[in-house]
Amino acid sequence: MSARLVRTCSRTGCARVAVATLTYVYSDSTAVVGPLASFAEPHSYDLCEPHALRLTVPLGWEVVRHEGEFPAPVPQPDDLEALADAVREAARVEPGPKEASNRPGRGPATGRRGHLRVVPPPD
Repeated sequence: MSARLVRTCSRTGCARVAVATLTYVYSDSTAVVGPLASFAEPHSYDLCEPHALRLTVPLGWEVVRHEGEFPAPVPQPDDLEALADAVREAARVEPGPKEASNRPGRGPATGRRGHLRVVPPPD
């Protein structure tokens, strides 16, 4: 099993490696194309070099482009380590309070196991 260390172009049907990030600034009617961001953001798009260079925008909009070449991303060993740490953290089970049956006069306890939570009903 191999880890996916490089991001691909967001354009449909394109499998090339992303080298640029596209972000829209709606309040200024501007599209900004710059070097690939360190992290994928939900409201930005990763683009390969051909798509980054050929981007067009609607009439009345402006494109602000990075001057120069887009360097190809180099996977860092820290990226894989950070991913492994995040998976370990998410999988860690936190000790929860004892069951409600062992505690007279109290309602059900809340607890956490993995990604699931037990939430008591409202009083």
